[in-house]
Amino acid sequence: MEKEIIIFDGECTLCNNIVNQLWQRNLHTVFQYVPFQSQQGQIVLHEMGFETHELNTVILIDQNGSHIHSDAFLRIMAKVPSLRKFSRLLTYVPKNIRDGIYKLTARNRVKWFGKSKHCAISL
Repeated sequence: MEKEIIIFDGECTLCNNIVNQLWQRNLHTVFQYVPFQSQQGQIVLHEMGFETHELNTVILIDQNGSHIHSDAFLRIMAKVPSLRKFSRLLTYVPKNIRDGIYKLTARNRVKWFGKSKHCAISL
């Protein structure tokens, strides 16, 4: 089975910290991490019909297609054994509420968490 692809903002401290946590939990065997600023990220975004100049959501690409906002985040969380039950529980929260919280965090992620000097994954 091919790895699922996570496209993330490589300049976002929050995003980098999450990718580092996934990597430390040995999930690099499950996921391929692709910063949207990379050439590969730009190609995948273009091919999937996403904007290439800015990224306001994590994008998960798996065998079922592409997933964004809270759906992507919960699918990623579900791969972390210690978070699997919690992610399943969060799916019962209405999508508009989950996405609202996700979008608020995404809009303010750099202001709240800062901008990284280095991407978690080499470009």
